[in-house]
Amino acid sequence: MATYAVVQVDVSNPEEYAKYAELAGPAVAKYGGEFLARGGEVEVMEGTTRARCVLIKFPDMETAKAFYHGPEYQEALSYALPASTRDYKFVEGI
Repeated sequence: MATYAVVQVDVSNPEEYAKYAELAGPAVAKYGGEFLARGGEVEVMEGTTRARCVLIKFPDMETAKAFYHGPEYQEALSYALPASTRDYKFVEGI
């Protein structure tokens, strides 16, 4: 069953975050992920959000977790975590 990464980000250091973005894209592709939304305009209808929203589709939960914990994405995170505040979750599709 498809699994979606729902990511909301506020970037505090754009230069460092750019290093993350350079590494994250190839890591997503390696694990069969597909970007469905990546930083486009957001209009909040209820609740709150962060400045940047990303939606990634993975083949299944196991692959999504393998991606997140894999060495490629962990290297990317070493740039993202100090340079941003993030909410990152996986949701199974229906």
